[in-house]
Amino acid sequence: LGKRSHVSGLTNGQNIEYSANITLNGQSFSALIDTGSSDLWVAGTVPSAASTGKTAVVNYAVGSAEGTIKTASLDFLGYTIPDQAYIEVAPSSSNPEGQGIIGLGPNSVSQVYNTLGDTSTGYSPINRIFRQNVSSPNFLSVLLGRSDDPDDPFPGQITVGEVLSGYQNISSQPRVNVTYSNDQHWQVLLDPNGVLGPDGKPFNYTTGVSSTTNKLQLTAIFDTGFSLPQVPRAISDGIYGRFEGASFKNVSNVGEVWILPCNLEVNITIKFGGTAYPMHPLDTNFDIGLNQVDANGNKLCVGSLQPITTAAATSFDIILGMSWLRNVYLMVNYGDFIDGTTNRTTPFVQALPTTDPAAAHQDFVQARLNGIDTTGSQRLLNAPVTSPSNPESIPNSNTGSWFSRHWVIIAIAAASTACGLLLLTLI
Repeated sequence: LGKRSHVSGLTNGQNIEYSANITLNGQSFSALIDTGSSDLWVAGTVPSAASTGKTAVVNYAVGSAEGTIKTASLDFLGYTIPDQAYIEVAPSSSNPEGQGIIGLGPNSVSQVYNTLGDTSTGYSPINRIFRQNVSSPNFLSVLLGRSDDPDDPFPGQITVGEVLSGYQNISSQPRVNVTYSNDQHWQVLLDPNGVLGPDGKPFNYTTGVSSTTNKLQLTAIFDTGFSLPQVPRAISDGIYGRFEGASFKNVSNVGEVWILPCNLEVNITIKFGGTAYPMHPLDTNFDIGLNQVDANGNKLCVGSLQPITTAAATSFDIILGMSWLRNVYLMVNYGDFIDGTTNRTTPFVQALPTTDPAAAHQDFVQARLNGIDTTGSQRLLNAPVTSPSNPESIPNSNTGSWFSRHWVIIAIAAASTACGLLLLTLI
């Protein structure tokens, strides 16, 4: 028999959700991939699943998922995991049948694990995979595609224990140690002044994390479940408030964000581990289908680096969500988060830059400017406009149920300890 591939293609839902195919007892589901949670749930009935007689609830900023904890054989990424515990949710308008979430974090605050107790059945899917393949490396890698990329509308791929072909150079990238307040955070320290604005200069912003020794180093977490990266409001203002025609609004189904003409090229760079990670301008000035124009008839987009608004965010400064992740090939080594394996080491992250600024500029000109480069006429304001405390509300035509959750999920555990805000379930 040939070697079984542990690579899965992703489905890209308009750059705001990425899902992989899984099966439970042979029944197929489309599961959103979530590096910020540890539970698996699906909406619909799994044939011949065994009930544990216990229930669990996953609470969201908007809505929730609740159901019976059952067990079934899980097939994911070429691995078969017998008797995997999951939450079976009744289909609804907010949880459509045939869809679900696969949490890719360790056990820690998994609702299923904590409800069932210390049993192998209740371990998170990624934990089960590593435990039954003890000699395989304990890492996951993600490459997210960009649906509006005129040259390569690649949907994305996810792997466990296997490096994507053509991206082997990730092994030579700096190993950046994971710092965390609990097992749900894949978080690292950025380089000092590691956020560069549209003028190419760093923001002199100090961290809000009290335990950080160098206050110029911001703490960032990686989350495949956030559509829009989250940054301190001063940084968001310092980016988008420099552009003439930008305004700060409260957009329905999105929240408080900067909006600006889609034809403005916004260039941002994040730095950590001594490496610069430029963002594609199609990702920094994000078209979510507002269907609104400014006074000059220019279509309006959303500034994707959204001000972080939760008071729970005291253990990190920035959430590097999908719009940033589309610019790297990310590998997370789980290390000693997973016991019972032979690959125990300090957890670390490696990221390979995938965005070439010159090529990205040409993509932007083609996609947003109809092939005519007018970016040379852009001018930055000398000082940024500050966002108002009570912004005007505007409607948003994008009312998809997944995007309306805004990927802001507050875990039950986090709510009581104020330790963080992450995607879908239990931080």
